Amino acid sequence: MSIRHGLLALLERGPRYGSQLRTEFESRTGSTWPLNVGQVYTTLSRLERDGLVVQDGEDDQGHALYSITDGGRTELRNWFETPVDRSNPPRDELAIKLAMAVGAPGVDIRAVIQSQRHHTVRAMQDYTRLKAQALADVPGNRDEVAWLLVLEQLIFQAEAEARWLDHCESRLVRLAEAAATDPEPEARTANHTQGRTPARPRTRR
Repeated sequence: MSIRHGLLALLERGPRYGSQLRTEFESRTGSTWPLNVGQVYTTLSRLERDGLVVQDGEDDQGHALYSITDGGRTELRNWFETPVDRSNPPRDELAIKLAMAVGAPGVDIRAVIQSQRHHTVRAMQDYTRLKAQALADVPGNRDEVAWLLVLEQLIFQAEAEARWLDHCESRLVRLAEAAATDPEPEARTANHTQGRTPARPRTRR
């Protein structure tokens, strides 16, 4: 739903056409989540169907313009005021991969973790360099400030993922150590049998 509401937020600043909305959306988010024009116009059609935008004539070049309606402004205000729902998180490919790798035959899960950590740290370093470049000059407009916020979110997310991968590896090491010191089930059974006092045979009277 972020694309839907993102377009409404841009339209609140005034009428826009599809390509213009795509350019401004990508500028505001630093092209982190690129859009194609078809996706923009599909979303606009749904917004128009729902009464949240209307077609509002054309510009000098003949581009069809869209404007936000009162209903669209109400929808946008509700979006800004409502917390993002975290009770039903989206599927995370990395979490699913590690969950499936546990105990999978022929899979070295620690190698999977190390490979992912290398990629995550490299991405975090790239984001940090971009942040340094963004801060070299004081952000001068709302698009630059918005991109900086998105960039910092990506950095924090990468940091959290790297810490989680460290935690996963530590947990696997502890489990491996526990498994190495735990006797096999057969050995436990044998030891238990050997240490038990044999039952006395019953005698008939």
